[in-house]
Amino acid sequence: MQFSSRRKKFTTNSQTELYSHPLQFYGQPPLENISLTEFETFAVERLKLLKTIENLGVSYVKLSDQYIKKLEVESKALNFLYRPEADDRKPQSGPTEQEKRRKDHISHFILRLAYCQTEDLRRWFIQQEVDLFRYRFNDLDPKQKLELLHRNNLQYDTISVEEKKALHDKLVNSSYAVSGITVEDQDFYKVPFQDALDLVRSRKVYLKAGYVYIPHQDIVTIVLNDFRTRLSKALALTARSLPAVHSDERLQPLLNHLSHAYVGQDYSIQKNVGKISLEQIDSLSGKSFPLCMRQVHQSLRENHHLRHGGRMQYGLFLKGIGLSLEQALQFWRSEFIKGKVDSDKFDKAYAYSIRHMFGKEGKRTDYTPYSCMKVILSNAPSQGDHHGCPFRHSDPELLKQKLQVYKVSPSGIIQILELVKGMHYQLACQKYFELTHNVEEASFSLNHPNQYFIESQKVLGGGRDIKRETDVPQKPQENSTKGPSAAPEAAANTQDVAEMTEELDSFFQDA
Repeated sequence: MQFSSRRKKFTTNSQTELYSHPLQFYGQPPLENISLTEFETFAVERLKLLKTIENLGVSYVKLSDQYIKKLEVESKALNFLYRPEADDRKPQSGPTEQEKRRKDHISHFILRLAYCQTEDLRRWFIQQEVDLFRYRFNDLDPKQKLELLHRNNLQYDTISVEEKKALHDKLVNSSYAVSGITVEDQDFYKVPFQDALDLVRSRKVYLKAGYVYIPHQDIVTIVLNDFRTRLSKALALTARSLPAVHSDERLQPLLNHLSHAYVGQDYSIQKNVGKISLEQIDSLSGKSFPLCMRQVHQSLRENHHLRHGGRMQYGLFLKGIGLSLEQALQFWRSEFIKGKVDSDKFDKAYAYSIRHMFGKEGKRTDYTPYSCMKVILSNAPSQGDHHGCPFRHSDPELLKQKLQVYKVSPSGIIQILELVKGMHYQLACQKYFELTHNVEEASFSLNHPNQYFIESQKVLGGGRDIKRETDVPQKPQENSTKGPSAAPEAAANTQDVAEMTEELDSFFQDA
């Protein structure tokens, strides 16, 4: 008992020290125990924040007024820290600043576990975390910035007044946005040039004898480089520890889902059953299908066959837009028998999988249409396949030719290919939507092929949505994130863990 008490006191003191500053380099992992509910809630909400950062980074100039305002709104909505000057002593209706810092700390390490598994995941995670760090660092006052540097062993020295006077003209001529007046009013840091390669490359600083002289306003570049390097090394180390983490049966399913988790609207329940006829599919594929589904549909019509990956991706999409089981069987049978499959072979080899897709066979699982993240990250197409994401899996030259066939303007193709080059595949698809629907800026963030279809129908219908028989239910996470009392603690028995794992399957929409 004495040992437990002392350990609890030590952890509390360590947390107080760790969370005394509004920003950190995430060098020390959290040591406390948390419930599975808190684990999944923190992870999903940070993932929402990082996806918002990705979308804003392409839609707006980073750190512009609009960018900052929208990111502040999202941070506040998700209960992440968003104002470094916030004071815990002020009365608040929501979580205290200390609680927000704790959530920020823990959620970062949870996603670090999920996003260390592949090079693509690591690259995406690092970029979003760096952008989040930049936003927060720029919101610190000068005293807090210096404190952060010293806490993380970035002991860069400021030059003396005498040295500043001696280098006055050099500093004015070489430093961006620095005048004779501002040189006297701000500190300059003497930093080894290898720590400031971006500034040296862009010729924004004075370089002398292996050192660069950086004005206080540009020190963020140095800090970001250091943060990026540390995070990259930490992710590589985390990846080596994954086998030990995956041995925990409570965490393995959650971490496997997180890297391609879909956190948007639920399309598992059909909204428009019977509203779409089989005769409309060809027309809709050219007007309202995302490129991934349009190319699969075209391949099916040309070859009268699709491999399993294509059938699953396209079949669940069609189910989501309103095809009933009877319509789906009729659609696939009529197409396959045009090829090398006769009616009897179709009934024996393919009809079962279609009924299984609708939850009428096997485990009776009502499968969910694939989200963009699932299409991008799982089951990459091989030779002879036609599923997957064209923006992720197609050769850029073939993608360019395909966009030309679909009459996308040359300037639009250039914009799409730039987004693809930056690995912003969902944003490239959103740009394709804007260009093909003559919309200046989409009013949504694209995360799902069925969302693309619905938004397309709204635009083509003059803002009117498709008539619905039932409302779209929200994802189970809406209820699962209301508090720890709604789910078992981490020390729950095996039965509770099994139930939690089943809920996670629907929670992350992993069809």
